[in-house]
Amino acid sequence: MLTVADKVDTLFPRTIDKAGNLQLTSKYEWTSGFFPGNLWYAYEATGNDTLKQEAVKWTEKLASLQNFTEHHDLGFMLYCSYGNAYRLTGNEQYKAILVQAAKSLSTRFSTKTGTIKSWNTFKSWDGEKQYYYPVIIDNMMNLELLFFASKVTGNNYYKDIAIRHALSTMQNQVRDDYSCYHVVCYDSVTGKVLAKETAQGYANNSTWARGQSWGIYGFTMVYRETGDKRFLLTAKRMADYYINNPDLPVDKVPYWDFNANDSGYTPSRASYAKEIPVKYRDASAAAVTASALLELSTYLGENGRKYKDVAITILHSLSSSAYRAKMGENGDFILKHSVGSIAHDAEIDVPLVYADYYFLEALNRYQLLLDHKDPIKGYSLNK
Repeated sequence: MLTVADKVDTLFPRTIDKAGNLQLTSKYEWTSGFFPGNLWYAYEATGNDTLKQEAVKWTEKLASLQNFTEHHDLGFMLYCSYGNAYRLTGNEQYKAILVQAAKSLSTRFSTKTGTIKSWNTFKSWDGEKQYYYPVIIDNMMNLELLFFASKVTGNNYYKDIAIRHALSTMQNQVRDDYSCYHVVCYDSVTGKVLAKETAQGYANNSTWARGQSWGIYGFTMVYRETGDKRFLLTAKRMADYYINNPDLPVDKVPYWDFNANDSGYTPSRASYAKEIPVKYRDASAAAVTASALLELSTYLGENGRKYKDVAITILHSLSSSAYRAKMGENGDFILKHSVGSIAHDAEIDVPLVYADYYFLEALNRYQLLLDHKDPIKGYSLNK
């Protein structure tokens, strides 16, 4: 992590440190696309040309990532930046960069596992096992880039591997109660599942809150792109797990893990057994869920009302002084009280750039619904 003192034009805001100082990352970190995305969403909401100019500037700093293949996060890095840029400007150069990014992302797909490899390696918390084909639930969010590439090129390969990945995730990562594992490790030769673990949650068999949110959002998006009711059912039931969880606070902003400190869950880290982690809230998980539920609600007819209502409750909560920072405070981030990774003792109870991104996205989607428009495509729902 880099401090503001190291600032150059290629660093991107991510969070603040314990002293309240802005923390920056290089463009190669998975979070680099969120700040440009925030600028695009702010421009979309206000029409402010200065915001648009800044959005263009910060987006175009990421151009070289179109050829990046070292991890799976190109969707976060480029679809959140260039995807919004193309959607709002129609710039054909942006489209070309997105297509190349999809090509780069597709190099991480394996026909043996039926998945896109997330990280290059993953080591279990007990230190005894090293895995070389880990797939994390977060990867569902990167599939939208692949669907986009198929739509604009007519090449169904990108869509096909996105669907294959989603099906494999549904089979191997989603539990019978529609909670999800964070990390599933595969044998790259046989495709066999070797382990189901966590990197950021409380226990291997617990439900890491943001992971659940990625799943709700990801499967909702895959349903949008495919019309396959299996993905809609998965998204709905994962949403039900979140909404109906007895450990979910009244304001619908979850604790960082739905099972943290609960008996029946063996902590993934030995230190958890000695020092019980505080049940911090995670505003980032709430923001992702709110945005997902607003879209999900439009696919369920009258039954969608309860999902929309929960999304609205979350937005009211996040907009309150309990979570929304005052101007000039909180490192100039919008939301307080997010969690990066308690397991790594990193970014605990701090603002996070991606919490702001999905909060802004959810607000824009909610405004479209208030205007009786589709929250994704913007057309009138009165037709």
